[in-house]
Amino acid sequence: MSDARICILDYGMGNLRSVEKALEHVGARATIANDGATARAADGLVLPVVGAFPKAMRGIRELGLDRLIAERRDAGVPILGICLGLQLLFDSTTELGGAEGLGLLSGGVADLDADGLKVPHIGWSPVRWEKESQLVEGLASETPFYFVHSFTPAPEPGDLLGTAAYGARFACAAERDNVFGVQFHPEKSSAAGLRLLSNFAGICASVPA
Repeated sequence: MSDARICILDYGMGNLRSVEKALEHVGARATIANDGATARAADGLVLPVVGAFPKAMRGIRELGLDRLIAERRDAGVPILGICLGLQLLFDSTTELGGAEGLGLLSGGVADLDADGLKVPHIGWSPVRWEKESQLVEGLASETPFYFVHSFTPAPEPGDLLGTAAYGARFACAAERDNVFGVQFHPEKSSAAGLRLLSNFAGICASVPA
């Protein structure tokens, strides 16, 4: 259990309360906010968003959160993107004609190659860890997590943390330094999801103030 202060960034999309409740369940002090003072006082930031990439980025830029997120990344603060929040960490997307992302991870986001299966991909799929990480400590490879998505990123090989299969195998988790992202919903993934969020809170608590 960790009492890390975690700011869940609110830019007008998605049900953020479920993520807040899950973080509180593992002992973190979670707050939903979009102001600089709260974000700068936090030990970690979470971007938990559902919806369309271009619309999300418009909201982020209108609130100045793109600059704030980059500032906190440069300060060494751990950042976790969830679902669309993972995709927003990358350079760009092809969704709805395309848009630029936050650029914290190199690579683009494109349609999920489901090899003829129905899209969006909705439901539980086992996740294979492609490297060791504090974020997934104590979670066995091929642990199932809950997904809802139609797009997927293409991270650089060194940033690839996890993959899953839906038709074809796709990237579903990435990590570079203090930036983490998962395509699945840990807050909807039972004990395994709570363990991942607990690990993130522990990472946040271990970073010097």
